[in-house]
Amino acid sequence: MTQAVRWTIQVSSETDLCRRGFLGGQGMKKGDLSKFVEDAVRWRMFDQRIQTLKNRNSDIPPDRLEAMIDEAVREVRADTPARNAD
Repeated sequence: MTQAVRWTIQVSSETDLCRRGFLGGQGMKKGDLSKFVEDAVRWRMFDQRIQTLKNRNSDIPPDRLEAMIDEAVREVRADTPARNAD
């Protein structure tokens, strides 16, 4: 983590109890809450981005979409220097 930013958030008592039980069951301590929240926020943003992409591409036939992905991968691989296989 680079520079930390302090958040003030509110959650329901039920969510707090569930969180305490979960973190405790994982052997995590109170100080691990920041890591847990940051991870949850990152996963939620990732999930939202994936859903946006799925919705945007829902009208494209699967075969066409796969061909587009394959072409993009080929272009990236062509522009990326080969790694030495040691």
